[in-house]
Amino acid sequence: MKLSPRDFVLLAIFLLVTVGGGLWIGVSNPPGEWYQALAKPGFTPPNWLFPIAWTVLYVFIAVAGWLVYRKGPAAGVMLWLVQLGLNFAWSPTFFGAHRIEAGFAIILALLAAILVFVAVAFRRNRAASILFLPYAVWVAYAAALNGSIALLN
Repeated sequence: MKLSPRDFVLLAIFLLVTVGGGLWIGVSNPPGEWYQALAKPGFTPPNWLFPIAWTVLYVFIAVAGWLVYRKGPAAGVMLWLVQLGLNFAWSPTFFGAHRIEAGFAIILALLAAILVFVAVAFRRNRAASILFLPYAVWVAYAAALNGSIALLN
């Protein structure tokens, strides 16, 4: 597969929107003292892990979006946009508005969108589908964490 200069520009745009948007959302909605004061389950990871995991995942998300934009399936682009919107909505809801239950609803919808993306993209764009698998695992883990925090608080 030969890549054109336009392909590289599009990839850069996907990376900028996804990684940059995720970074901006994270910096704008830090966990802060409110989150530190919450009761958390024993499987809560250390805080330093989140930015590392999300940076890697946002790169995977961006590349998967670029791949479905270039090669389809067409439904994959819409699903990619839906999951990104849900992803970007979670931090302002959970950390910014302190709405644990609403955050849980969003993350469950996000997980569903990710899984549907994986299924839809698998036949036509296996690479994009596979790039979403670590994301699905991480979001499933984050959903369990969010749900546990809701129960404990």
